[in-house]
Amino acid sequence: MNFQDSFDRLENHIRKEEYKGYDPYDTLNSWIPFQIIGKWGPILATQFQKRNPINIRPILGIRKDYNPKAMGLFLHAYSILYQNTQKKAYLQQAHFFYNWLINNYSTGYSGTCWGYNFPWATPVKYVKRFTPSSVVTGTIIKGVYEYYKITKSQSVINVIASAARFITQDLKLIEDENGLCISYTPLKPDICYNASLLGAEVLAIDYLVNKSVESKNKAILAVEYVINNQKQNGVWAYSKDAETGKERIQTDFHQGYIVESIYNIKEHLELNNAEWNDSIKKGLEYYKNNQFTDYGRAFWRLPKEYPVEIHNQAQGIITFKILGKIFNIGIDFDKTITSWTINNMQADSGYFYYQKFKTHTNKISYIRWSQAWMFLALAYLK
Repeated sequence: MNFQDSFDRLENHIRKEEYKGYDPYDTLNSWIPFQIIGKWGPILATQFQKRNPINIRPILGIRKDYNPKAMGLFLHAYSILYQNTQKKAYLQQAHFFYNWLINNYSTGYSGTCWGYNFPWATPVKYVKRFTPSSVVTGTIIKGVYEYYKITKSQSVINVIASAARFITQDLKLIEDENGLCISYTPLKPDICYNASLLGAEVLAIDYLVNKSVESKNKAILAVEYVINNQKQNGVWAYSKDAETGKERIQTDFHQGYIVESIYNIKEHLELNNAEWNDSIKKGLEYYKNNQFTDYGRAFWRLPKEYPVEIHNQAQGIITFKILGKIFNIGIDFDKTITSWTINNMQADSGYFYYQKFKTHTNKISYIRWSQAWMFLALAYLK
């Protein structure tokens, strides 16, 4: 399969869409006040809609929009594309996404931060539009750092320092004998391993460019916390109740997030920690041996095989491209995953499908969940 052709078709699609689109979780942008039937109204409406293979969003009054996280992923992609090719067109695109992000951050917090462009709800919290989080801010700052590498701009350094203030001053920090956990949002203390590490990546980047010792120390404690909660076989749970300690088991692309974050933090802090390396290797082995077929199709959530989820595919490409050769696990497996994904989940018009079932395919195009992640994955292969 021609990776370049796939990349070109996807880029043409996202340009045609002007980088706007729908999201699997954007149901609460509807004109319908789902919350009037209680806390479960928004949750059930969102869960139904993200499983619905028929796109009824126009009927619900949901419009295509810019998603800050998607814009951060596009910034990341165009920044590494410029690093690898020196093409001025890629630099110009990176400028566009960076400028959009610094003009559209969430205000009212201690530092620069971002959230989703839609409300979202769980059984324990209702999160308003643009409420900033460690996940969205961390993902964007990863892109901002790649942008800094091609611009060396002091203003970009200032944005990174500002985002670190948001992480340490606005998000709840949980400390115990295992280390430190950074909460998902400012709303309440919680424990979500990949979210905490994305917050820690912001702090590690802040140390790298600003030499903040406080950021370094907190980033180290955050990694220690996650490593201390890794299972013997290398896998992590998705989250843990901060009060009861009960874990939520959900094994999917978050495993890739976690091993990549630990590695990135280690590199940013310039540490050669044997325990961290062992944790990454164990986690990567589990990811490769249990969450993918040999021909590159990811399981949905273990032990469930279907649906094939585009986000699982994209994260697998990124993780094995970055870590496969370094840890001698899944060398060139990124290309295997990419070939299967292009052959089975890319439309002729260039965009990638959301989910593939045994009997049917959900072909709705999602700008953040599907297109931005696959664009970043393909950018890593160029």
